[in-house]
Amino acid sequence: MEAMSSQPPASQPQASVPGRHGQHQGLHDHSAQGQSLEGALQQAGFYPRLVADVVADALDGRDCVAHLVHLETHFDRAEVRRHITVLVLTEDMLVITHVDDQQLDEAGEQTVAQVSTESVPVTQIRSVVLSYVYAQPQDYKPSDPVRELTLSIAWSGGQRLDMGPASCGDPQCEADHGYSGTIAQEDIVLRISAEADGLQAVQDAKLFARALRAVNTGSTAPAPHGVSALPPRARAGVFGTRLSRGHQR
Repeated sequence: MEAMSSQPPASQPQASVPGRHGQHQGLHDHSAQGQSLEGALQQAGFYPRLVADVVADALDGRDCVAHLVHLETHFDRAEVRRHITVLVLTEDMLVITHVDDQQLDEAGEQTVAQVSTESVPVTQIRSVVLSYVYAQPQDYKPSDPVRELTLSIAWSGGQRLDMGPASCGDPQCEADHGYSGTIAQEDIVLRISAEADGLQAVQDAKLFARALRAVNTGSTAPAPHGVSALPPRARAGVFGTRLSRGHQR
């Protein structure tokens, strides 16, 4: 069972993101999202200074067009595990950063952070899938908010196969009908819930997906305010390792 929270872990050291004299280039976007990337990292409270440094390094000076910061919490027996995924869209790249921590001793005095980054050219993104959940659809009004949103992005051609025993629909039938299943293309899946993350987080995820679709399809993408559009810069391939994501399928 996956549980998500935007609250910082009680045992985590709280460090502020560098202020006016130490701001990271590229972390300040001016999109229609609820807050800047730097502000979102601060609100998540999961090693914000470390995450900001890693994201800024992965951006390599690029400006943030849109972002999505997602803090997840998992319960593993008596242990609570938290990790954060940060998606940053630039004019030519999708930068994915994932940070997880691990306690090396029972007292929790020795902790290490495991960080993965991946940079994907937007031209390689194959699909952007949004799945919505609405409450009480029989009473739906245009003003009703989305209660839950799942964002799936595929770029490597990797596929997920879900298999299960096939049936003929007869509950009394004991014959072997083989297996049936579905194939879905996805490299990353993030689930944003209004109850766990807030309505603004769901709206921000929708805006991020809209900006990603715009860049991916070649239409005009929202550019940072006051920053002229720059031609895509050459990139020496994808760096970092494939993210070890802990989301539930």
